[in-house]
Amino acid sequence: MAAIALTAPVAASPAMEAQAGVMAAMGDSAAGWNQGDLVRFTAIYADQASFVTSDGLVRGRTAIMARYAPRFVPGAKRGTLAFEQLDFRLLDPDHALLIARYRLSFDGAKDQVGPTSLVFERVAGKGWLIVADHSS
Repeated sequence: MAAIALTAPVAASPAMEAQAGVMAAMGDSAAGWNQGDLVRFTAIYADQASFVTSDGLVRGRTAIMARYAPRFVPGAKRGTLAFEQLDFRLLDPDHALLIARYRLSFDGAKDQVGPTSLVFERVAGKGWLIVADHSS
């Protein structure tokens, strides 16, 4: 009986499932950046997302796409994007906070590194989407 209990699968907690979903979305977004696909990169943003940058507040996925569009023109230096998770908290069943470090790596140049705080919302049929982004 004890052997059966030790080999039984452990159910993932809601926080672990949320974290896995958020990190999968982050990975897909980074893959979009790295492949030069603006639509895939920004698919992680909710339609009415708020994005706080050092230049001010950007509202809405369309405006966020416009802000990033110059980085996606042919020949633009975009670098390779990666994220390092620093903290994750499930705020309620449909909202989560991710604090991470982004890294843009460039051939022959210094990496750009900075913190990002992201609030996610679970949206039916779309998964985990960023509703608030504060990156610096």
